[in-house]
This record gives sequence, structure tokens and C-alpha cells, in this order.
Amino acid sequence: MPSIPFRSLAIACAVAIGGVAVVGCTTTRSDDKASATSSRASIDAQVDAALSKLYSSAKGSRELVASSSGVLVFPAVGGASWGVGAEYGRGALRVKGGTQAYYSTTAGSIGFQAGAQSKAVIYVFTNQAALDKFRNSKGWTAGADATVAAARFGANGSIDTNTLRQPVVGFVLTNVGLEAGVSISGAKISEIRL
Repeated sequence: MPSIPFRSLAIACAVAIGGVAVVGCTTTRSDDKASATSSRASIDAQVDAALSKLYSSAKGSRELVASSSGVLVFPAVGGASWGVGAEYGRGALRVKGGTQAYYSTTAGSIGFQAGAQSKAVIYVFTNQAALDKFRNSKGWTAGADATVAAARFGANGSIDTNTLRQPVVGFVLTNVGLEAGVSISGAKISEIRL
């Protein structure tokens, strides 16, 4: 039996593995469409739950969302950090109660920090101009492309009237409840295809 040099054998194996990988990448699986439908349904269910939690946590929030031009909900923005932090989440834009598109949010931070957390982040577009600017962007950054006013509450626990006048109002919900006065600037938001 003739001996095959190791280098030739290695190259032949690499070509064979590469060929299989290319075929695997170009073949569309029949369950891709079902997976995308499942992802959309999962996000929509989580958005419904996050909005319900907002309505029970913030007096006047249901009315604010109902009268808004649109609401962007990220029901589970997960973050982890050890000196440098990163956050990621997926959500949906709702207009008149119906989902219009799906988005991702990413953010990073530097400083003394450690641990992991999850929160819901909700952006309410109180007027059509703010919503149009968001939808026409190719990537929107909270605080840079639009000022996002963190929801503030009056003595009676209702959303204060100054907050209601802002073009984009943000809410942050944790497992404990509503976080008041939290900065949500710096999050990069991009549309995703599911």
C-alpha cells in the first residue's frame, strides 16, 4: 500500500470537511420557517407579559400606551458584567396594538460592576414624528438619535404631566418592579428579521 504524505492527507480532509460545511450552509431546512414563527410568537407573548407588568406597576401607563403612536418593548434585556458590561435583548414594536416589526437592543458599559441581571425596557413614542424618526433610522441609539425621558411619577404615584409631554418615554422593569429615574441612554436598537 503506497504511503500518503501527512500533509496531503490533511489537505484532503480539510477539503472534504469544507465541502460538507458549504453544503450544510446552503441547504434550507424545512423547520427554519417554523422556528421563525415560534420565535415571533415567543417574543409577542413576552411583550404582552411585560406590558401587563407595566400596567400594574405604573398608574397611568395603560392610558399612555393606548394614546401613543407606538410602543417598543424589550421584555428580557439580559446583561452580564465583570468590569465591562454588555446587554442584549429582542423585542417588538407595537402600533395600535399590533406587532409591526422585531428589534434587538445592545448596550455596553465600563466601570466597577459585577454580576448578571435581566430587565424589561419599554419605549413609548408619544407622537408620530418621534415614531417616524425611529422607524426611518437604520439603527437608532437611545439618547443620541432621540432624547428618551425616563418616566417620572408624581406624589400620587401617577406618571407626571411633564413626562407625558416628552416625545419618547422610557420605562425599566426589574423583578422587583418599576425602576424610577434610570438612564436608558446608549442602547443601540436595530430591526431584525425573524
